Amino acid sequence: MGELHLEILVDRMKREMGMDVSVGKPQVAYKETIKKTVEEVEAKYIKQTGGHGQYGHCVIKLEPLGRGEGFKFVNKIKGGTIPSEFIPSVEKGVIEAMEKGVLLGYPMTDLQVTLFDGSYHDVDSSDIAFKIAGSMALQDGAKKAGLTILEPIMKLEVTVPEDFMGVAIGDISAKRGKILGTEKRARAVVIKSTVPLAEMSGYATVLRSLTEGRGIFYMEPSHYEEVPQNIVNSMIQK
Repeated sequence: MGELHLEILVDRMKREMGMDVSVGKPQVAYKETIKKTVEEVEAKYIKQTGGHGQYGHCVIKLEPLGRGEGFKFVNKIKGGTIPSEFIPSVEKGVIEAMEKGVLLGYPMTDLQVTLFDGSYHDVDSSDIAFKIAGSMALQDGAKKAGLTILEPIMKLEVTVPEDFMGVAIGDISAKRGKILGTEKRARAVVIKSTVPLAEMSGYATVLRSLTEGRGIFYMEPSHYEEVPQNIVNSMIQK
């Protein structure tokens, strides 16, 4: 419900239950996506064992989608170059690779994968071979398609007495926030903005200290936006 509720529960776990509690910053649900189109990515999975081997071969195209569009898989196989029963396996492999992420292990979103070519072996081809080939193709293609990180952006409304409007706006701006507007209500001012969730840890305490305990805020999820490249670089280094 809020940071104060969490603090109280953690305190009770320590005091009443004698538990050794390790507490960190709340985790942010980042996502990964691609920036550019890659026209052709080929992946072959071939494994020879004593008896039947494994053979899966697919060629895909990767394209970025608009923010919030999710994932689309398009089948453009013609002439049976990959039998129809193996096409869902390629899609499963692609989805599994997306769920694990390629850059930092966050799930991928907002991209389209088009399967348009490949080949099969009468004896050695199997669901698992095409699933692995699909997974390999996605990972390889994503690395060529300019991977980046998306972060959740929150809609934030802060209500403060007029005297504290300047410091409240300054603090929001310092948190990479965008001020959308202000609205006067009696002797208070409502500041409307959007702020990255990653910057909002501990905000209840910060606002209390900035406004002598007289500021309140309301926050809800708004949308996802690309993380600035310098912050992506520091996330990769960490």
